[in-house]
Amino acid sequence: MTELFLGLGGGERQNLVLARANRHGMVAGATGTGKTVTLQGIAESFSAAGVPVFVADVKGDLAGIAMPGSPTFKHHDKLVARAAEIGLEGYAYSDNPAIFWDLYGEQGHPIRTTISEMGPLLLARLMGLNDTQEGVLNIAFRYADEKGLLLLDLADLQAVLAYTAENASELSARFGNVTKASVGTIQRQLLQLESQGAGEFFGEPALEIDDFLCCDDQGRGYINVLAADKLMQSPKLYATFLLWLLSELFETLPEVGDPEKPKLVFFFDEAHLLFDDVPKALEEKIEQVVRLIRSKGVGVYFVTQNPIDIPEKVAGQLGNRVQHALRAFTPRDQKAIKAAADTFRINPELDVETAITELKTGEALVSVLLEDGSPSITQRTLIRPPRSRLGPLTPKERAIIQSVSPYDGKYDTRIERESAMEVLAQKAADAAAVAEEVEVKGKETVAKQPRKTTSIWAKAGNAAAGAAAASAGAVIAGAIRGKKSSARPGASAASAAAGTVATEIGKAFGFPGLGRFARNLLGGLMR
Repeated sequence: MTELFLGLGGGERQNLVLARANRHGMVAGATGTGKTVTLQGIAESFSAAGVPVFVADVKGDLAGIAMPGSPTFKHHDKLVARAAEIGLEGYAYSDNPAIFWDLYGEQGHPIRTTISEMGPLLLARLMGLNDTQEGVLNIAFRYADEKGLLLLDLADLQAVLAYTAENASELSARFGNVTKASVGTIQRQLLQLESQGAGEFFGEPALEIDDFLCCDDQGRGYINVLAADKLMQSPKLYATFLLWLLSELFETLPEVGDPEKPKLVFFFDEAHLLFDDVPKALEEKIEQVVRLIRSKGVGVYFVTQNPIDIPEKVAGQLGNRVQHALRAFTPRDQKAIKAAADTFRINPELDVETAITELKTGEALVSVLLEDGSPSITQRTLIRPPRSRLGPLTPKERAIIQSVSPYDGKYDTRIERESAMEVLAQKAADAAAVAEEVEVKGKETVAKQPRKTTSIWAKAGNAAAGAAAASAGAVIAGAIRGKKSSARPGASAASAAAGTVATEIGKAFGFPGLGRFARNLLGGLMR
């Protein structure tokens, strides 16, 4: 398969060329014009072609992509009639391989990352910090990096910020002005994030990006469905998470140029949220990632109601376009219609600007990149119907699909190991204990006593034991249910131990970067 059939327009089949699918795209249109159905049909076509897909399920109905459609569906006759009208031969309902994810761990596997991996720039965006507060956050990260303190979850960052406030004078002399007021603002924003459930997003085991790039035993790409109905109540978290995911893909995947088909296609629903109130520096970061991630074999498709929600520099990267109807109710709507019409390749037989307002549900203007990279002539197109269910899953259906997930047991149990919060708490406790002993026994006697903190290898053993226990629990639970789990106790233990030892090595030599290198090396040796 080298092309995906989108629909029939101008008497011709409108196909998306797989070799040009990583040149990004957009699906736009007003509410109720068929965007979600179009997205679902394109996603299942990519899956059938062996291309993994990531899609955010904003309304809760995209999860139906995991189940076949049904003749009892109220619009069954319309779907069959559309398939016949556009010449879609052999049209029959079928399911798709799907994996469910959820930042809150309620409707799918939890997705986690660490505070360190998120970084100060995206965190500042997530918390709405000003330049001064962002600078203080950078100082806190710099201090943690220098001291080899692991920033894994919100509690770790809170601990480092508290230390930053207590030692503001010392840190100001080294890095610039640090005020307790700025630290307090950041801490309050972190509390707000925690109250919105963001605490579930930060921690370990962290997501392995490669788990989004898999196919099933029939060669179909897995469709990774992110439950986003609850997440949409925290739009900044939603947008920041998706930007982080794009950044991770960009930093992790190797250069592949223009492959025969994408390694992953990423659908970004409610795309305007990514660009609302974005600082200039962050908008440039988004534009850079979108522009360069194409060479990693990743296609990014923005799904939005209004095409002018996408900044021009980003919109200029979107070669494949499906435009559903827009309504000219307001001056902004009229501007959007004109802007959308101006971006399509001219068709002398079609008044694009007028057609956009006349399109019916399930009909769209389509222009895609051809084999030579040039855009196709815009055609008014009847979009092909999906083969999967148009509607949500029942809780029972979701649970059954979740139980046979290839990642059952891998991410479901949180792993806790020594990180910044524990280290700083132990440091404070040791200091208090030593001060008390000095008063009782005298300075010389206390100086001869053994160290209070645990040795590097003992820390590694503790971290390994905790990780192995969590992972082994998943394996045992899977065995009880008669299902093999993908969790690996030995690997989890090795990873946790390697991380602890590597951090200590970095601190010992005074080079935190060395610690990261050592973790990669030790992780391989200890598995």
